[in-house]
Amino acid sequence: MSQRAETKPPTDAEAGRAAAPPLLNIANIETLYFDRIYALHGLTLKVREKEIFAVLGPNGAGKTTLLRTIAGLLKDQPKKGVIEFMGRRIHRYPPERISKRGIVYVPEDRGLFRELTVKENLDLGCWGRRGKEVKADLEYVLDLFPILRERHRQQAETLSGGEQQMLAIARAMLRRPKLLMLDEPSLGLAPLVARAVYDALEKIAATGTTILLVEQNARLALNIADYGYIMESGRIVLEGTSAALQENDDVQELYLGVGGEETSSKGWRLYKKRRTW
Repeated sequence: MSQRAETKPPTDAEAGRAAAPPLLNIANIETLYFDRIYALHGLTLKVREKEIFAVLGPNGAGKTTLLRTIAGLLKDQPKKGVIEFMGRRIHRYPPERISKRGIVYVPEDRGLFRELTVKENLDLGCWGRRGKEVKADLEYVLDLFPILRERHRQQAETLSGGEQQMLAIARAMLRRPKLLMLDEPSLGLAPLVARAVYDALEKIAATGTTILLVEQNARLALNIADYGYIMESGRIVLEGTSAALQENDDVQELYLGVGGEETSSKGWRLYKKRRTW
């Protein structure tokens, strides 16, 4: 069972947000591989509109499986539980139907057409769309990531890792998502480049797009997130506001690199504090 990391009574604004119907509601889902290996166990999670939500956890925690289950990329999954988006059931729907509802997923490998140019990848993001809005949206993403304007004739496979991540996010935004899901957006990026990507995510969220991201870099994610979940072994073990999670002793030790092993007054005995979840 998950625990909340709240340490103070919620403000009126926080209470109002909590009372509002969630944009994404996940209740007690179970996702299996090969019909016998549990990847997600009774997982429950809520994502409110116009906020950034971070899901943190180690490798193998089930973070990617969670996003792929929401996006409909795992056939006949989840086996149990409910996934609702904007108040309507979407679990076990095909991915194209979920995408049309307004959920856009940027995978860990970015999902680019590597042999195509930057411009061609962006054009694919506009597929099926018409009108003046398309041109305005293209200008928006090129202003968000100016380097893509310079690289518009360059093949995607020749871009740096950071530029590929920017292209993947830009293409996703051309679908006008109501919920943008990202899998490890900082993976393999230099710290300054990762920071630039996260700055762009903050700007995207400021326009009203809801963001759900999974990340191992807890410090980077919690710096921009409104709310966070900690996953371990396919379960949510802790949740709370970003500020509350950053103040949590277990999160500090296990995910933020603060604290850790302690010594006795005589300086000879080392031990690790036992986590509370």
